[in-house]
Amino acid sequence: MGMKSCFFIGHREASEEIYPVLYAAVEQHIVEYGVTEFIVGHYGGFDRLAASAVKEARRFYPEVKLTLLLPYHPEERPTPTPDGFDSTFYPPGMESVPRKIAIVRANRYVVDHVDYLIAYAWHPASNARELVEYAKRRENKGSLFITLIKPND
Repeated sequence: MGMKSCFFIGHREASEEIYPVLYAAVEQHIVEYGVTEFIVGHYGGFDRLAASAVKEARRFYPEVKLTLLLPYHPEERPTPTPDGFDSTFYPPGMESVPRKIAIVRANRYVVDHVDYLIAYAWHPASNARELVEYAKRRENKGSLFITLIKPND
């Protein structure tokens, strides 16, 4: 059996106030669901909070891995593995994707390949919200489990 994985998707503007709920969700995914790999982007406040929550959880669960999602080709935009991360990941087949939609396409690729999604997406008409709606199709088939974090949770 392979590692269970979880991806984060959320709005760029995310308040520190959601951190306790986010950390609790990370710990629940590790303890109850057996997640050992978390994948996060690096383009906004929610991504930073998610990475911080996983790094904090790793103090108690050192087997957990943290991977940075790269939407742009590493040769085009070199990104060293940041402190606290184990690796970076550039989805296969992304070389021909226009830069304008690279983040959306990379996010969809990961949603299609993980077991869990932790989402902070409540703005209507946002890329994060659209990705959650896309992910719900996988959830309805029983191939993905989504945890939604709401403002003021």
